[in-house]
Amino acid sequence: MALEQDQRISEVVKREQSRLLNFIRRRVPDPRDAEDILQDVFYELVEANRLLMPIEHVTGWLFRVARNRITDLFRKKKPEALADQAIATNEDSRALEDLLPAFDPGPEGAYTRALLIDELEDALEIMPTEQREVFLAHEVEGLSFKEISARTGVGINTLIARKHYAVLQLRERLQAIYDEIQDE
Repeated sequence: MALEQDQRISEVVKREQSRLLNFIRRRVPDPRDAEDILQDVFYELVEANRLLMPIEHVTGWLFRVARNRITDLFRKKKPEALADQAIATNEDSRALEDLLPAFDPGPEGAYTRALLIDELEDALEIMPTEQREVFLAHEVEGLSFKEISARTGVGINTLIARKHYAVLQLRERLQAIYDEIQDE
């Protein structure tokens, strides 16, 4: 009987490991923390089987345990605020996190905010340089298009178009994460 349980656990681990790890990595910025959470989830599965706890929907149970472990992580760790990582030194500048809406205080709000900041940073990283620079200059540094044009020598209409495309890319990239947060 124990051998049969071990085989079932092994099959579940093989079947769900990559999907579960991707789920965790999308929510946890540090890959080491993601790996630790994955190990914790599978440890919980082994413990539940040892205690003969009935688990009807193993996949759903694994994802629920993962979500709980992620929440626990954010309770323990206070996410590093982007405000501490000044993007610009201008007094009128804002931090990237100031672009996000306010969330409820507490671990779930901190988790959601950290998740959105991470996604926003990833989206900005893969964005074409010209679009990223005009978006950051306008939204984070608070520069007008006229000021950006004077600084870069690029026409105002071109800058407006670049920012427009940057916003479209960000909306597309962040829509999925927004929908996921709304479903929770």
